[in-house]
Amino acid sequence: MTAHLMSPLPKVEVILAGTVSFGTLQERRLLAVRFLSSQPAKSVPGKGDGALDKPVRSNVKHAVGAQDKGYGNATSEECDLFEGEWVPNPSGPGYTNETCNLIDPRQGCMTNGRPDTGYLYWRWSPRGCELPRFDARRFLDFMRNKAWAFVGDSISRNHCQSLLCLLSVVESPIRLYDDEYNVRYHFPSFNLSISVIWSPFLVKAAIFENHAGVSTSEPEVHLDELDPNWNDLFLSLDYAIISTGQWFPKHSIYYMNGTVIGCHNCNRTRTNATQLHFDTAYQKVLRHVMDRVATSGHRGTIFFQTMTPQHFENGEWNDGGTCSRTSPSKAGEFTLKEMNRVLQGIELGEFKQGKSKADKNGVDLKLLDFTDMNLMRPDGHPGRYGRPHPSEDKRAPNDCLHWCLPGPIDAWNDVIMQIAVNTARPGELR
Repeated sequence: MTAHLMSPLPKVEVILAGTVSFGTLQERRLLAVRFLSSQPAKSVPGKGDGALDKPVRSNVKHAVGAQDKGYGNATSEECDLFEGEWVPNPSGPGYTNETCNLIDPRQGCMTNGRPDTGYLYWRWSPRGCELPRFDARRFLDFMRNKAWAFVGDSISRNHCQSLLCLLSVVESPIRLYDDEYNVRYHFPSFNLSISVIWSPFLVKAAIFENHAGVSTSEPEVHLDELDPNWNDLFLSLDYAIISTGQWFPKHSIYYMNGTVIGCHNCNRTRTNATQLHFDTAYQKVLRHVMDRVATSGHRGTIFFQTMTPQHFENGEWNDGGTCSRTSPSKAGEFTLKEMNRVLQGIELGEFKQGKSKADKNGVDLKLLDFTDMNLMRPDGHPGRYGRPHPSEDKRAPNDCLHWCLPGPIDAWNDVIMQIAVNTARPGELR
């Protein structure tokens, strides 16, 4: 298998706003640049390529205060939207697998036969304030003539589908573009576009992996080159949610200025490169991303979303790990694994620096710190129900990373609704 960014795929038909086009994946990525935004964005070179601080390895839960996160009126110590507990919600989810046809089959747990339903009847309750349920009509009315994008990996796609399903109770979106990685939806009555922009490293990377997660070689990651798949587009967006992290612990080869500078657990017989730990690479990339956003002059809102914890028990994904719990855990019952703590520490540290610079430049950069609230939902993953008829192949890996739809991930949109809509000031550009 060859790299995603270079390999031709079989010719397929792609519908683009009524136009039929054929092409390789590389050609379709170029088309995505045209169809994911209404106008071209000007590229502003990123800065901050200097020496890196030593990556943060300690628990930095309180490194970013409520005011630093930059959200709405929840800036007092009494109300942090990201600290709280899961409480019973008898009304249940706002949609089901039957009412929404936009769910990736791998996250359609109900359709795939998951027998328990208790995980659907909880809502997130922040400490010190009330969080209203997502209001699809109010969201769509507020977002008329706006453009949203979810930038990142498959968790971003998972999140986007949650939002689309919540909104579909008012109007079903039209799919304008889909090349298997990038997708754009449009709500015609509101002229609202919502896109997924595939960029798992946020920087340019050649990825040698198929949709089943089988790799033939290590990703080749260019730490100093932002991925144009999002970098050339985000200035034209009113809102963007940027997330990453899950791909960085993979075995990878790292480049700077087009030259190999190291690798993380890679096949050194192929590169003869020195070992470079993934946390150094991650910090480098996030500093580059934060600097680009903070100095971009962007006039909308950019969210940076923290990593999603995994809930594998009794092993990892490739050696029998499972996630079969049926109810939320209490705060402190689960702790982040060391790898996730490293990622979280780097994220909060780099966000705090980026937020300070963004404020000085008039850029609205906000944090979506979902890590701890997600940690309490080991029951919300597909597990063995990430595929139809799971009993037919009990050896297949459990999915303890992505989220069932509907499921706990829907609460992320309750929080986003509160930040982006309910606490917006009159006349504020959103």
